[in-house]
Amino acid sequence: MSQTANTYDIKSASLDVLAFVLRSNHLDELTQALESRFGNRAKPSAAEAVVLDVAALDNPADLALDRVLPLLGHYGFRVVALRHPDPALEELAHRFGLAHVTGQVIASKPAANEVPAAPEGPASAPTMIIDRPVRAGQQIYAKGGDLVVLAMVSAGAEVIADGNIHVYAPLRGRALAGARGNTAARIFTQCMEAELVSIAGVYRTIEQALPDSIRGKPAQVFLENERLVITALGE
Repeated sequence: MSQTANTYDIKSASLDVLAFVLRSNHLDELTQALESRFGNRAKPSAAEAVVLDVAALDNPADLALDRVLPLLGHYGFRVVALRHPDPALEELAHRFGLAHVTGQVIASKPAANEVPAAPEGPASAPTMIIDRPVRAGQQIYAKGGDLVVLAMVSAGAEVIADGNIHVYAPLRGRALAGARGNTAARIFTQCMEAELVSIAGVYRTIEQALPDSIRGKPAQVFLENERLVITALGE
């Protein structure tokens, strides 16, 4: 057997990758939506790999990927594949060095005599605890779990968690809980002064002053009937 035969293996793999679902091919609308959610600044942390889902577009072949990819990259999203059921989109994907995915990733079915494992909770990773202030321009991401911040989250800072977010100090920046779709996630803070809050992608920018019963007070944010609710703690 050749000595080089064991230099590599090719195996199946299941990767946890976000899907960025694009519903408009108008670049101005996309730019405005991204700025509204993340602000007009580059994402400082390492890029998050995403699959760009264009199945909802009427004319996906007309999508200006040469402009969309840098725009998403500016906000920390690195597109690794293009998703659309039409095989004709494969050429477009390959032109930009992307893989082409035609369908959803479906988990394999258990064998007939195999008992399915109990589903894991939304926050399976250890809780991340931050005991220092999160300053403007910084981003903290608790992947797969909850995030606890023991100091102030400044305006212009961003805290993200796949589970819940607890801020035991003023929350003045952006807080995005349930980042991978956990609609049961919540945001808790001892002093609600946030610029933006989001649960599972449903977000609200705090452009107008919050009621006196909430602003500067202990508060929580959660989803109720797909609507974002901000209430004082204890209500």
